[in-house]
Amino acid sequence: MFEYLGDRLSKAIKNIRGMGKITEENISDAMREIRLALLEADVNYQVVKEFVATVKEKALGLDVGKSLKPDELFIKLVKDELVSLLGSDYVPLTVNNGTTILMLCGLQGSGKTTTAGKLANLLRKKHNKKPLLVACDVYRPAAIEQLQEIGKSLNIPVFTKGKIKPTVIIKEALEYAKENNLDYIIIDTAGRLQIDEALMDELKEISSEIKIDETILVIDAMMGQDAINVITGFNNALNLTGTILTKLDGNTKGGVALSVRHLTNIPIKFVGDSEKMDGLREFYPEAMAERILDMGDILGIADKVEGLMSEEEAKDQMAKMKKGNYDLNDFLQNLKQIKKLGPLENILKMLPGARKMGLNNISIDQKEILHVEAIVSSMTLYERRHPEVLKASRKQRIAKGSGRSVEEVNRLLKQFEAMKDMMKKVSNGNMKLPF
Repeated sequence: MFEYLGDRLSKAIKNIRGMGKITEENISDAMREIRLALLEADVNYQVVKEFVATVKEKALGLDVGKSLKPDELFIKLVKDELVSLLGSDYVPLTVNNGTTILMLCGLQGSGKTTTAGKLANLLRKKHNKKPLLVACDVYRPAAIEQLQEIGKSLNIPVFTKGKIKPTVIIKEALEYAKENNLDYIIIDTAGRLQIDEALMDELKEISSEIKIDETILVIDAMMGQDAINVITGFNNALNLTGTILTKLDGNTKGGVALSVRHLTNIPIKFVGDSEKMDGLREFYPEAMAERILDMGDILGIADKVEGLMSEEEAKDQMAKMKKGNYDLNDFLQNLKQIKKLGPLENILKMLPGARKMGLNNISIDQKEILHVEAIVSSMTLYERRHPEVLKASRKQRIAKGSGRSVEEVNRLLKQFEAMKDMMKKVSNGNMKLPF
């Protein structure tokens, strides 16, 4: 997501790189490119106009000292303005000590029902809540069954009373939740192909009869600038507390994310970045701006890695890296953990400087990871701890045991030693990363 926009912005910023000072001429050239990049990424015209004017004005007013590079100052300025555009601060979801009631609304096809499941899964994992999914889409064929299937796959209860009045369903669901100690109620409401009076009247009735803590609009990021009209329409009727942008892993240019907060003042609380039930991420404006500018998404990586390794294990590995004691046994353990994260190329894209290093277009065959795992697994525990003992006869045995070639064993050992050396330098602060 945002790769297209990020590539274009990176090219625009190159006009400033290496220049001894910031002038109106070189800033104008860069801002022309940035304006085009934003417009082509489907960012609202008014937002682009204000953004370009603000950045240009601030850039020309920069006081560049001898120790500061103009290009670095300019990039920081662009990043800060992107953060401001995206909402500046992270706005967390309401999570009460007692019961919390959240209503999801949106147009048909926006991904409400799937998002309800993802949200329930996240609340259970991250906040230790006991969610209840409430099926109130009583019009769309198979909507109730879809939510029930999602609930079953996650082992999360789903409350349904069939196709009766939604307010009645919700009131009975609240009683059910109280009896069963369920403390986070997620209401999946009906959608329409477009905003209409019947849809809004039903949602307004729910809001007037039930004390809702969060009213979240689920919106398809691929809608483009039409999304602003949809958000405004729902907000005028319901007083939205936030939005969730779905399908950011699809063929979207990401412009809607840069327009939503600035034009509606409604925070983006989550983004959906995969079809899997763990594919919902909290929205941090600074992390998103850094991702766009190829500064990486360390928060995103940390979010994916969370739960795979305990804090004690992480500290232990860091200590080993500093001492240069990181061995093939640690490597094998990390390899197994990495496999749980999904496609490795998706993680590489989140590293700082990924586009610059060409990692955003890399494709990794999962079989290669299995081959490496097979080679290391064919070594004895002693060999993994002391790879220096691996001479010709041992390598032949390992190759035979793993079904790979001696050349592959040699290549793995060479790559491991290079990685180990780099890790030691980075952890000791003796090596500057390429970003």
